[in-house]
Amino acid sequence: MLVVWSLPAGPALHAVVARADNVGGPISTETRINERIRVPEVRLIGPNGEQVGIVRIEDALRVAVDADLDLVEVAPDAKPPVCKIMDYGKFKYETALKERESRKNQQQTVVKEQKLRPKIDDHDYQTKKGHVVRFLEAGSKVKVTIMFRGREQSRPELGYRLLQRLGADVADYGFVETSAKQDGRNMTMVLAPHRGAKTRAKAAHDADAPTPRSGGEAAAPAAPAEPSQPTEPTQN
Repeated sequence: MLVVWSLPAGPALHAVVARADNVGGPISTETRINERIRVPEVRLIGPNGEQVGIVRIEDALRVAVDADLDLVEVAPDAKPPVCKIMDYGKFKYETALKERESRKNQQQTVVKEQKLRPKIDDHDYQTKKGHVVRFLEAGSKVKVTIMFRGREQSRPELGYRLLQRLGADVADYGFVETSAKQDGRNMTMVLAPHRGAKTRAKAAHDADAPTPRSGGEAAAPAAPAEPSQPTEPTQN
């Protein structure tokens, strides 16, 4: 069924066009290729990277068709837009592979949490500090939380001093990324490992691993030597 819209003439037509121009909508970010590139001329790059120069869009499309390739708009904001002749399907596939590898190589930042009480005794403090050191050595961030209860909530300076002490005690392994701040009934601070901590931890782990023999099996421990038998004296 063919529908024909009847548009008014004169000033009324301009009003309709103005309203259409103001209608919001999603802006397409998809790369334009071939006939979807609707500009009078482009700066053309050949399939081997050679600079062809500014040509009419009809001529650029003809070159792409003759090469059995696609005309791809690679710099739409340039004046005129820059287009390259290439295999667009292969280009999209290689781009997706690179993005996948980039995501794979990105290090996942792990945030551990360690909770303390403001009136913690020294033995427990040393234990908690050891946990924080291990987390930092493994390359993880640590969110340290001071939990206040009852009347302790009126003494926030106890938690602040405790966090300052912990930050100073683990300074060889990490640094304060987010300073101490009140978070409801608790007080928190975030510690981050020094750069390269995860790499050093992996190297130390690999160094401690047993070295396999050429056959793929770990070397067996050497058997203890048998004690020597005493020699009987000879008779004359």
